[in-house]
Amino acid sequence: MLIVPRYILRAHIAPFLFGTSVVMFLFLMQFILKYIDQLVGKGLSTWVIIQLIVLNLSWMLVLAVPMGVLFSTLMAFGSMSAAHEITIFKASGAGLIRLMVPVVICGALLTYGMYWFNDAVLPDSNHRAKILMWDIEKKKPTFNVEAGQFSTQLEGYTILSRSLDSANGTMVGVTIYDRTTAGRTNVVSADSGTIRFTPDYNKVVVHLGHGEIHQVFTSQPATYRYIQFASHQIVIPASGFRLEQSGESMFARGDREMCIKDMRVIVDKAESQKQLESRNIDSVAERHVQYLFGTDNAHSLESGPTSAGDRALSRIAYIRNQIEPLAFQYGENDRESRKYLVEIYKKYAIPCACFVFLFVGCPLGIVTRGGNFGISAAISLGFYVIYWACLIGGEKLADRQLSSPLAMWLANVVIGAVGIILSLKINNESLSLRSLWRRLFSTRTPKVKPEASV
Repeated sequence: MLIVPRYILRAHIAPFLFGTSVVMFLFLMQFILKYIDQLVGKGLSTWVIIQLIVLNLSWMLVLAVPMGVLFSTLMAFGSMSAAHEITIFKASGAGLIRLMVPVVICGALLTYGMYWFNDAVLPDSNHRAKILMWDIEKKKPTFNVEAGQFSTQLEGYTILSRSLDSANGTMVGVTIYDRTTAGRTNVVSADSGTIRFTPDYNKVVVHLGHGEIHQVFTSQPATYRYIQFASHQIVIPASGFRLEQSGESMFARGDREMCIKDMRVIVDKAESQKQLESRNIDSVAERHVQYLFGTDNAHSLESGPTSAGDRALSRIAYIRNQIEPLAFQYGENDRESRKYLVEIYKKYAIPCACFVFLFVGCPLGIVTRGGNFGISAAISLGFYVIYWACLIGGEKLADRQLSSPLAMWLANVVIGAVGIILSLKINNESLSLRSLWRRLFSTRTPKVKPEASV
């Protein structure tokens, strides 16, 4: 009884894992190429880099799973169609809808799982990733001294080492310019020296051997000091070279770092403020109408047209000064409400793509016999681009107040409708690859009736 559903689901496992992994790999490479200049050269530990990548894998997984679902349905049903297994199932009385039942059930479970992940795990991951990235950007590059080059990484100091002994890390021919004291410049020259950080990375300790110190006073040009030493130590403040991780409570959460419950609180507050400001605007307008048609205003209009006109202009300016701040606050609350509503609907819409793509991949896999990687990848990429174009377009329209935040469901509605139509037609065997190709790409020429001969 369960042999066929198990067989169909087993055919989806490998393509699903492969498609999801490929998309996540592409997103990961894009992330690394984007931030590689901020990660390299700062002396970050391997654990910090792994932690940053793992935190960013959350949003990559959310975007990759729908693609994996579409790719797996195309591969599984396409390979079964190419091997004529679909024909055998239909001959035994099982239509496409019946074959899709186990896939639809698993798709519904996967949709719920992605919704939970999108609401419970992704916001915290985005928040921690933002904090960690801020700490990395704040960290200074690793301090190093190269032979024959001036190093100005330590504030107020310029260090030059003419050569380096790589065996023991000793600098040879060292010159240090110290400009940290106002009105005085110290030039330190030494035959050799070593440089190291203190354990807390807050200071740099420079040990010098056999050298001299030249002190020049800019406020007293005639004063000059010369000091020789056999051993000398300089302690230089060096803050920012150690990665100091900030606490999560130090940063406010954005819309992509909050769960649906928290965003609903903000939306409800903004909507209540909008209602309050709308009532205040109505109250101001009502008082203005009462002033225009009240008995108190009748005496003011008898004082002449010039006086009446001045009072009217003054009244208009008064009403405008009252309504403009209320209208501005109303608009700000409306934008805030739309912003968080868009993110709320997105948390619902993206997981639903796992369910919607099932109704597209199953019939197209049968029609195109897309059991090979090339056809399945091309179709998956095409529908994925269409889906994200609709999703991003709906988000931009909603943010610019050109449409309702419900526009986030546009992609699911459009692709879902196409998938249901294709599934019903394939189930009723009223659609084939030739007819689909003809409907999509053929150009119909109007038939011209032959003229009657005279």
